[in-house]
Amino acid sequence: MMKTTTLLAGILLTLSSQLFAQEGGTGSIRGKVFDAVTQEPLIGANVLLVDTEIGAATDLEGNFLIERIPPGTYQVRISSIGYKPRIQTDVVVANARQVELRIGLESTAVELDEVVVEAEYFIETSDNPTSTQTLSYEEIRRAPGGFEDVVRAVAVLPGVAQPMSGRNDLIVRGGAPSENLYVVDNLEVPNINHFGTQGATGGPLSFINVDFVRDVTFSTGGFGVRYGDKLSSVMRLKLKDGRTDRIGGKATISATQFGLNTEGPLPGNGSFIFSARRSYLDFIFKAADFGFVPEYWDFLLGTDHNIDKNNEVKFLFIGALDNVNFFNDTEDKRFENSRVLGNAQDQYFSSVSWRHLFGSGFMTFTLGRTYVDYSFLQSDSLLNPIFQSDSREGETSLRADGVFVIGDSRELSFGARGKYVKTLGEYVFPVAADTGLGFAPEAGAWDTTAYKFSAYAQLKQGIFDDLSVIVGGRLDYFNLLDNPAAFSPRGAISYDFSQATSVTLSGGIYRQAPSYVWLTSNPINTRLEHIRVDQLVLGVDHLLRSDLRVRVEGYIKEYSDYPASTTRDYLVLANTGAGFGGGEEDFASFGFDPLVSDGMGIARGVEFLVQKRLSDIPVYGVLSVSINETEFTALDGVERPGAFDQRLILNLSGGYVFDGGWEASAKFRYGTGMPYTGFLADGSRDFANYNGERLPDFHALDVRVDKRWNFESWNLITFIDIQNIYNRENIQGYRWDVRNNKVESTGGSIGILPSIGVSAEF
Repeated sequence: MMKTTTLLAGILLTLSSQLFAQEGGTGSIRGKVFDAVTQEPLIGANVLLVDTEIGAATDLEGNFLIERIPPGTYQVRISSIGYKPRIQTDVVVANARQVELRIGLESTAVELDEVVVEAEYFIETSDNPTSTQTLSYEEIRRAPGGFEDVVRAVAVLPGVAQPMSGRNDLIVRGGAPSENLYVVDNLEVPNINHFGTQGATGGPLSFINVDFVRDVTFSTGGFGVRYGDKLSSVMRLKLKDGRTDRIGGKATISATQFGLNTEGPLPGNGSFIFSARRSYLDFIFKAADFGFVPEYWDFLLGTDHNIDKNNEVKFLFIGALDNVNFFNDTEDKRFENSRVLGNAQDQYFSSVSWRHLFGSGFMTFTLGRTYVDYSFLQSDSLLNPIFQSDSREGETSLRADGVFVIGDSRELSFGARGKYVKTLGEYVFPVAADTGLGFAPEAGAWDTTAYKFSAYAQLKQGIFDDLSVIVGGRLDYFNLLDNPAAFSPRGAISYDFSQATSVTLSGGIYRQAPSYVWLTSNPINTRLEHIRVDQLVLGVDHLLRSDLRVRVEGYIKEYSDYPASTTRDYLVLANTGAGFGGGEEDFASFGFDPLVSDGMGIARGVEFLVQKRLSDIPVYGVLSVSINETEFTALDGVERPGAFDQRLILNLSGGYVFDGGWEASAKFRYGTGMPYTGFLADGSRDFANYNGERLPDFHALDVRVDKRWNFESWNLITFIDIQNIYNRENIQGYRWDVRNNKVESTGGSIGILPSIGVSAEF
């Protein structure tokens, strides 16, 4: 694979000088400017390409169109009387595709005669004043080592631990991967990853096509009451509308997959987007004589229709098909495959949403459906099954969300959601003595329906011009639990010392229902409570200039009511859910154990962020440093480091945009070793010293080079991305080699990982 990548890279670079001479054409930008709170269109807003005289003003519906723009990367400044100006950075103009922008401006009562530093490049979220970052499509696409994956892109932000190689599990401020919420166009989604972990939220690669992502807002704590049933983070993905000028598309081949996108207008003031992608890892793995091959497809279809200026209807469908094939033609392959939990699954989610504006606010109604069909299988080296599980989880939901502005400084948010849940499945341990579960299950089956309800209300009150307060409450109800109701009050306060410096404090109670598989695979587990976290976050934000900011935050999270095993008295399920699971982690993430809500824990830390947006200085970057500590206590009463307790995390990522469509970027990652459980002389785990040892420190450098060519009727986009360029052997874990009766390391042999990508946009 290395030789093939090098050859293709050489061909691309050789052709670049010939292709460059053929470049030409101009592009355009269309968009809409609106009030960020009420969603009302802003009339007469000014839209200007920074450092140019090219611009436009919005019409009666807040729309604008700027044409005949030379190809290149621009910063677009949007301003309107009575609103804070904002700069949309990383706007890449090309002739083949019209750029589409949707810009929300926040109102302000402050009028200043003097020149001050304003946060024009940084988007503030009104109901998430702490621990929140927004990344644009271009920032996600070009992230070094990111595989154009929306989940991997946020791994450089403060509080996010380094995932194991080949995975994108989100470990946020010491929390388990099951504690993260994904929201795609207002629909809550269980997981957005191929080969996802049941009961958690991670996987090897996202199945959301980044080409259709407008932006991602990621909150690592302190989020408001609109988002619940999760403890650690919220990732909100807003998808793009289709282009309205004509039908166009994009064909792509990258390191792991190839695909085709198409989009265009629909009759009656609407548009559509569509994509289909397939992995080609099966061809590469077979050629390299691997023992197993992952294969996947994913699909996306979306439409939007503007009925009139006050009503918009959207439809979305995203699906993924995943399968793993094993090749057991040799003894070595059979042995290696016996350590792998086979994971085949089909999943989809879909939604229809209606947004209605009513002058001083808006309402959104969303009808949604999510479905996952899981199939797991693990066999021993003689191909005898040791574990098999087949299950299905489906949710049908209806939610309503509203925002109402009262006067000039008061904002009321409210909403409710109902879910009908259907889950059924079965599991079997043909060789129960080898499970390592601490008890001897043989089989289990379930066929369960359930209901979830939630409601919330939140009030934001501005006090004077520099102080705002948020208070709210959320009620969750889940009828599978013996104690089904949970209340979560939360609040925040923000004070602006100046236009450049602010301090924020947020806190409250966060509640999360146990995963479906934990409850249904063992009927006794309905006695569990909602898991609880009491959280407090304090942050200071300072602008050095409009495109450069510094943020420092400290947090503390106190866990209680966490499910803990009664048969494995060292185990809290907060220490599960990452990685591929299976026999080597004793199937702990499935929650087959009899569980009680007696687990406790604490996570605390300090985070430092320096962020530079792309501007007139063509440099962008992020420096984040996180100092963390996480500990959990199971039924044995011993306080131990959490499985995801990475004490020090450092990320440095940045790049430079050259003239002529060239861009170079790099990312350095460092993290201290996470805890693991060692082995006794007979090969069994030393559970008396659970999580008592540490892996070696992790570090790696990823580099990337991008190049764009613009022709009269199409564009060519290429990149070369090399992960772990100095070939660091990062140990991901240890396991017992039963053939040689010794401990061996895992994950350290991936080495340098080069990849290329080529896209033709038309």
